[in-house]
Amino acid sequence: MPAQLQSKGRVYLVPLIAILLNIASCTTNNRNINRVSLVGAGASFPAPLYERWLSDYNQQNPNVEINYQAIGSSAGVQQLIEGTVDFAASDVGITNEQAAKIKRGAIALPITAGSIVLAYNLAPVVRQSSQVNVPTALKLSRQVYVDIFLGKITNWNHPKIAAANPGVNLPNLPIQVVHRTDGSGTTSVFTQHLSAISPEWKSKVASGKAVPWPVGIGGKGNEGVTALIQQIPGAIGYVEYVYAKQNKLPMAALENKFGNYVTPTPKSVAQTLEAVKLPADNLIAFITDPIGAQSYPIVTYTWLLTYHQYPNRVKAQALKNFIDWAVVDGQKSSLELGYIPLSKKVVIQVQSAAKKIGE
Repeated sequence: MPAQLQSKGRVYLVPLIAILLNIASCTTNNRNINRVSLVGAGASFPAPLYERWLSDYNQQNPNVEINYQAIGSSAGVQQLIEGTVDFAASDVGITNEQAAKIKRGAIALPITAGSIVLAYNLAPVVRQSSQVNVPTALKLSRQVYVDIFLGKITNWNHPKIAAANPGVNLPNLPIQVVHRTDGSGTTSVFTQHLSAISPEWKSKVASGKAVPWPVGIGGKGNEGVTALIQQIPGAIGYVEYVYAKQNKLPMAALENKFGNYVTPTPKSVAQTLEAVKLPADNLIAFITDPIGAQSYPIVTYTWLLTYHQYPNRVKAQALKNFIDWAVVDGQKSSLELGYIPLSKKVVIQVQSAAKKIGE
């Protein structure tokens, strides 16, 4: 090849190499920008739903990885305050005092809802005795389940339990109460309800994420309480509906304020939620003793907590995208797993509040 042509070839080749390298560099940078990892922690109440959501969302958005640890509402809020997570989850939202400790600001978004049930284990006794015929939804009056957790009713064949369950041959078996050991939003919702229906409970124990239980043994998280109920004949404990459903534990029909015994079902829980009005300023509200004739009495939203400001704009946008997906497409998984989908009105409220993230 003539020297002149070789020289021209090199002149053209160098710019081409530079262009190709520049394109490759831009492609790599775009991949790095699009790939984002988010970390959350908190309530065990919504953990089964979060697990489904994060798996489904990652399949649709492979560059977004979101990890969630179910460590309890109290621990989740504390990690948000300390800035060690990108978001938290709590069954009681966040208090004004807690929010004031977060310099970056905090936003509470109701993300799904569900019920807290009293699950029990009389299966071994039923199998061993032909004289015992305990129904799958034993009826417990308001006074009875308060007295069980106060330690005043200690045996399953107590006359007050029998009175609400005529025709049922209850076992002569000690009641073993199971409760949470960790700071728990589920505990807070349950004890708020007990305080609302029982002056004695309110004065002796009160409500909170952790309380001085009069009786019982403790388990960590909804999963820990569920495991203990499964293992101990005569056990009764409070867990989120999904945990009892997935582990096929019987759930008591509880007496509501109207005097009706209501089993926890998506329909009865949804009827309770209809009476909850979320204030526009923080979207946090509770109904401790619903008045509806067919309302299940222990129901709550669960909240996803975010910062108002994020130093990393990519993380802020990725979280906003996930939240928008969760309150629309993600709600389809709620009912399937045993949670209650958000109403259209609440979805609009959440979407409006979520727009403030990163602004």
